[in-house]
Amino acid sequence: MGVKIDGRLNSMDYIEGTIERVVFYSPDTGYTVCRFSITEGQSLTIVGSFPPLSPGEILRIKGKWELNPRFGKQFKVENFIPILPSSVKGIEKFLSSGLVKGIGPALARRIIKRFGDQTMDILSKSPGKMKEVEGVGPVKLKEIKKSWAEHEDIRELIIFLQEHNISTNLATKIYQQYGEKSFYILKTNPYQACHDIWGIGFKTADQIALKLGMSPSSPERIKAYIRYLLEKDNEKGHVFSLQGDLEENCKKDLEIVEEKEIRLALETLKKQKLIIAEDIESNTAIYLPFFYDAQEEVVRSIHKLSSFPFLTPSFDVDKAILDVEEDLNLRFSPAQKQAIKESFFKKMLVITGGPGTGKTTIIKAIVDIFHKWERKVLLAAPTGRAAKRLSEATKKEAKTIHRTLEYTPKLGTFRRGENHPLVGDALIIDEFSMVDLPLMYNLLKAVPQWMRLIFVGDKDQLPSVGPGNLLRDIIESQRVEIVRLDEIFRQEKDSLIVHNAHRVNQGKSLVYPKKEDKSSDFYFIHHEDEQTVFKTIINLCSFNIPKKLNIPPLSPKIQVISPMYRGTVGVDNLNSELQKKLNPYREGLKLGNREIRLCDKVMQIRNNYEKEIFNGDIGTVVDIDKRAFRLIVDFDGRVVVYKREELNEIVLAYAISVHKSQGSEYQAVVMPLLTQHFIMLQRNLFYTALTRARKLSVIVGSYKALYIAIKNDKPIKRNCLIREKLIRINVTSQ
Repeated sequence: MGVKIDGRLNSMDYIEGTIERVVFYSPDTGYTVCRFSITEGQSLTIVGSFPPLSPGEILRIKGKWELNPRFGKQFKVENFIPILPSSVKGIEKFLSSGLVKGIGPALARRIIKRFGDQTMDILSKSPGKMKEVEGVGPVKLKEIKKSWAEHEDIRELIIFLQEHNISTNLATKIYQQYGEKSFYILKTNPYQACHDIWGIGFKTADQIALKLGMSPSSPERIKAYIRYLLEKDNEKGHVFSLQGDLEENCKKDLEIVEEKEIRLALETLKKQKLIIAEDIESNTAIYLPFFYDAQEEVVRSIHKLSSFPFLTPSFDVDKAILDVEEDLNLRFSPAQKQAIKESFFKKMLVITGGPGTGKTTIIKAIVDIFHKWERKVLLAAPTGRAAKRLSEATKKEAKTIHRTLEYTPKLGTFRRGENHPLVGDALIIDEFSMVDLPLMYNLLKAVPQWMRLIFVGDKDQLPSVGPGNLLRDIIESQRVEIVRLDEIFRQEKDSLIVHNAHRVNQGKSLVYPKKEDKSSDFYFIHHEDEQTVFKTIINLCSFNIPKKLNIPPLSPKIQVISPMYRGTVGVDNLNSELQKKLNPYREGLKLGNREIRLCDKVMQIRNNYEKEIFNGDIGTVVDIDKRAFRLIVDFDGRVVVYKREELNEIVLAYAISVHKSQGSEYQAVVMPLLTQHFIMLQRNLFYTALTRARKLSVIVGSYKALYIAIKNDKPIKRNCLIREKLIRINVTSQ
């Protein structure tokens, strides 16, 4: 390297060398002093924060000289990269990843065959030798050299991670999150990555940690697993986990960990304020801090807002309702009139009812009367599709809740809050069953005390995808005025979808159309065999439904909804087979064992606030750039570009789960229903799937499975205390 030990090391460049001897190491802070050999006969003292180092380890360091009053001149390391021995497999994976322009999988294999484990050295120090490989000429070599140099900072990390079966996309995300500290974090506490980076779970981080020598009974491992279990329970809709369940799962899954070590990890997490414990009955609730604070704040806000004085109209509301009836040329039922009237005489109101009960018409009536009263009403819904439908029905602007609260993606915060509240006299939220605890927490922070709140939704649908069960909890707490709609609006009375949805809620058997009735909007096709059900669904989506509704087979208006992910008629297999059958475009982007093609139906599987695309949104692939490894998706007119590292946010959507279908409507829905789906045969799940269809709902399966689904009215309970806390605060305030 030509480095002189005279203090003239260039602090801007990395310097490579070997650890000769560790002079001092603090396990508490990581502060290390060691002798560092640069070339034979040349060494220096380096200091800095490191994971445990051993003589012989090779590092690439960057930093600056400093003068220590006691020990003299030392080189203070600010960043470092360990030079890890790279396997031939890891190098080939990196070269095949597409990051090094000019090298594809075939050329990568030829390079590895020619140079083997010397490939890294050849590319870094003697790239001209690449011309010895078939297919590498002067132009190709220039492209490879340039790209190799551009990825100097990240290539070691990617090769290291690929040896641990971590994709290039996730490796890139790790580098984007931690930068030059990536190796330090992965070597000191790799579990940090599963908390900081979406797409890296505990199992991946644990695999890295154990391969790097971390003890299976390490406190860091147990603490990370407890937090992982809490996060997984949040994903399942729970606000908290029970301590007994956490301890049992730790013992079972981490195997050699003893109960006392788990208890110690829990106590440490409490002291570090990474979890919060709350005694409930004979157990202890364990929360991640945000969810504890959110639950407490939502309860306080509902109590505070519902108790605040508000202005009532001076005009005759009954007369105003008659005027709206005349304008809309209809007659409201007594319950509908009550819902409209209570909107003007209650500070907080919940309007709940099933399909066909006129919820959207009621919202339009409420908005019209508020408008005549010269009061400002805000309209919002949890998803873009729901907001669009609300806007079309009321002829007024409706936004997603995130847009209403003016979410700022770069800051990860909402502009609207306590110090910058919403402006208006009333806020109406449609599809309120989809609102989870985090969103409700941020919403209520932005609501001024004088603003009316009107929540509209179907309590019998599945609860939100995120934590909590707010609509049902608020209703059952009896803390807020509730109006229940149970009469089917007249234009929906002939619909078997609507009629059967209400029968399902009552636990009654379905009504089937007559055999000769070709105009029905509901059909049940009886088959017991899973393979036969599968073939029937493929035929329905390919021929029967497109012909009946006069829409193309690839249309997003046709949706298969399955209760399970696995199995022949599970979401995963149906997606793969429907793609083969319906999409003639054979060129696409390969992502591991899956492929996304032009014109494919795809679904976003996590909230991306920067792109304003949310979990469950479905779109169509309209363009693919194979060279740049990116694709463009059209979500109802909103065009979104996905780069390589973002492609794990979307999946095929020819078939989706019932939970993912929430808040959406389709012209036609097809659903398999078999006894193999036993664990998911629940009334609210079947009801939700049935009510996603506007013009046609087809159930394919067995009568026994149908019977189980209708009779099973005990949905999986969510760990949440909104209802109990609202009741308690109501009692103590009286």
